[in-house]
Amino acid sequence: QVQVVESGGGLVQAGDSLRLTCAISGRTFSSYNTAWFRQAPGNEREFVAAIKWSGTTTYYADSVKGRFTISRGKVKDTVVLEMNKLKPDDTAVYYCATESTRQRNNPSRDPEAYAYWGQGTRVAVSS
Repeated sequence: QVQVVESGGGLVQAGDSLRLTCAISGRTFSSYNTAWFRQAPGNEREFVAAIKWSGTTTYYADSVKGRFTISRGKVKDTVVLEMNKLKPDDTAVYYCATESTRQRNNPSRDPEAYAYWGQGTRVAVSS
């Protein structure tokens, strides 16, 4: 069974940094694109960042470009989202997910393309 677990969320002040970690088990990690999404109360779930299965290409939402970085973690089968210069608008539950389609060339920004999701980790940024 594929399992996705996020960790690293918390309460921080505007301008602070935070690192989220996504651990994936149950299938070949390096064969699927992985992404982070977020959802604030009353809002739709939105795309944040994605990394290609090969680890060679990354994609970001315009709202986080230059501030967030997605990468493979040092620990085997993990993906890390480094968040810098956090803003109150970044407050949300952050979800990690891995795609349904094996080795898709371009990671999708559509939540429907992702088959396995974690339970989410909360990030709250105070002003």
